[in-house]
Amino acid sequence: MGHPLFFPHLGLKRRQLLVTLLGAASGGNADALSRQRLEFPRDHGAHPDFRTEWWYLTGFANEEEQEAAFGFQITFFRSRVPATQGMQSRLAARQLVFAHAAITDVSGRKLWHDQRIARSSGINDGENPADAAWCGIKDTHIVLRDWFLRRSDQGLQASVHGAEFAMQLRFINTQDVLLQGEDGLSRKGPDPTQASYYYSQPQLQALGELVLRGKRHTLSAGSTAWLDHEWSQELLHPKAVGWDWVGINLFDGSALTAFRLRDRDGAALWDGGSSRSGEIRRSFAHGEVEFTPLRSWLSPLSRASYPVEWRLRTPGETYTVRALVDNQELDSRTSTGAIYWEGLCEVRDSKSQRVGRGYLEMTGYAAPIRL
Repeated sequence: MGHPLFFPHLGLKRRQLLVTLLGAASGGNADALSRQRLEFPRDHGAHPDFRTEWWYLTGFANEEEQEAAFGFQITFFRSRVPATQGMQSRLAARQLVFAHAAITDVSGRKLWHDQRIARSSGINDGENPADAAWCGIKDTHIVLRDWFLRRSDQGLQASVHGAEFAMQLRFINTQDVLLQGEDGLSRKGPDPTQASYYYSQPQLQALGELVLRGKRHTLSAGSTAWLDHEWSQELLHPKAVGWDWVGINLFDGSALTAFRLRDRDGAALWDGGSSRSGEIRRSFAHGEVEFTPLRSWLSPLSRASYPVEWRLRTPGETYTVRALVDNQELDSRTSTGAIYWEGLCEVRDSKSQRVGRGYLEMTGYAAPIRL
């Protein structure tokens, strides 16, 4: 569905600059997006003329010859900064690039996270290696200092080095790209301008290793991942305070996406999603998805109450979505970011059989979300 901004621990001057740049980027009126044919590998790359864009990787990792299990998430987020008076220099920031990464240690019941942020003078494909951050337009290739996400003949590769953890991962396609919405044009609200170009790559095979506080964990062959890539000019309805989203790799090879955008009263302003089983793909229309909370967890840090267990009704099946660790809240109150919940979950069908794993994202419970 999307990803909130997350960049704590910035200095005061950097936070003030970020607020100024993001404020400039949020101005102007968006036009409704036209239905277009997405072309690959071009549309794996950046779309610098669009206001916002993200590449969002989530996954479940088993450790080789061990019973340890982990969730992992890596996101690169780009925000366009329009040219304004005083920012005409060739080296002026034209894009802001953010990155966020997290690991959930299921047995340790702990979430680890870190982030990066940098200004970029433009979008390129590595012609200027001195840039601290840049995004390639020909294919997926995002660099943010010592973090990167790139696509090659061997698949997607990601490298992250946090304060207390690291990830060196590779992702192999096992299925075709899944176009969300109507052939990749995904409505996000009652107004046609509230839409995005959006595709997913479910059932990725995840290889490589996670490092937690110096201990290496090699991924087993059963580790899987999910990629969302989304770009838009305008996304949220003015009355929307947040959203609930799931991306699920089902054990039979199927894929499930569902989301809803909420107003202040918790009612759904819009909902949607998709399912794919083999060659059969179904896009869910507004009103065909229903999220019903079953159990909540109260954050001792933010005092926000998050539904960590849901009944999810879709046109094909009714599922129970349950967090594998309750405390997977991410907090950026010390900067301009949001407080939100994002983490590893398991999915059971109407017969209570475990049928899949994926990621659940919940925003707007501590305070209204703003992209």
